[in-house]
Amino acid sequence: MQGVPDQFSDEKDSARFRHLAGIPGVELYHAHIAHYTFEPHTHEAFGIGTIEWGAERFRYRGAEHVAAVNSLVTMNPDELHTGEAATHDGWRYRMIYIEPTMLERMTGMKEWWFTEVERHDPARAHVTGKIIYDLWHQPDPLAQQGLLLDLIDTFRPYARHGSKRNTTGQTRFDRVRDYLHDNYMHALSLDELAREAALSPFHFLRQFKAHFHVTPHQMLMAVRLWRAKEFLTRGMPAAEVAIATGLSDQSHLTRAFTRRYGITPVRYQKQVFRG
Repeated sequence: MQGVPDQFSDEKDSARFRHLAGIPGVELYHAHIAHYTFEPHTHEAFGIGTIEWGAERFRYRGAEHVAAVNSLVTMNPDELHTGEAATHDGWRYRMIYIEPTMLERMTGMKEWWFTEVERHDPARAHVTGKIIYDLWHQPDPLAQQGLLLDLIDTFRPYARHGSKRNTTGQTRFDRVRDYLHDNYMHALSLDELAREAALSPFHFLRQFKAHFHVTPHQMLMAVRLWRAKEFLTRGMPAAEVAIATGLSDQSHLTRAFTRRYGITPVRYQKQVFRG
């Protein structure tokens, strides 16, 4: 896509996505955001990227962060986060989203995760941005795979392996999160979710927000919109995607998708089908 997406109200805001036909499980993203504010959303993939210009303020794991120019960003899958400008003219950034199965398949190493979401590392940030740029413009699948491995080598020193949880077994809120993932296509009630956690609705809501730093509805919408991206990538029409993800209609899908990803579902679908 060239130019500014229709859904942005300011001409300085733009966002583009790209998928690589030869490497499934990878999504590239390039954006310049000055005035847009992203609602809580999630990517069921590792998000690695760099701030090329300006600075971004975002909420991640219940804490506020600011990523300035030359910052390296490393997000874990299934982590809700927001995004807004921390400088007057916003920020420009490049990201790559790598599904966990793809990362494990390419490296032979399982249970990747990051302890920190943002680091000031100009050298690695520069290399990361350049490789993502080269991936975007490289048409050859073999060359793409080589670039992706170079990128993994770049952020690998900051990665950890093995279980990141010290507790054993599932918490009641893990069960609720799994329930949301399994039932996102249905209309869900607070009572229903509270029963899953064996709590009263009042105590459930307070403890859920303290645990995940978002409301159950925000998490449900994040799951629905991530699923919507999957369905759009497979070529499903937007109207059918809305029904499949439990939204009322295509207009509802368009509004919700745009608030979280900065682009309409139809435009996103057109971009990722360019290969």
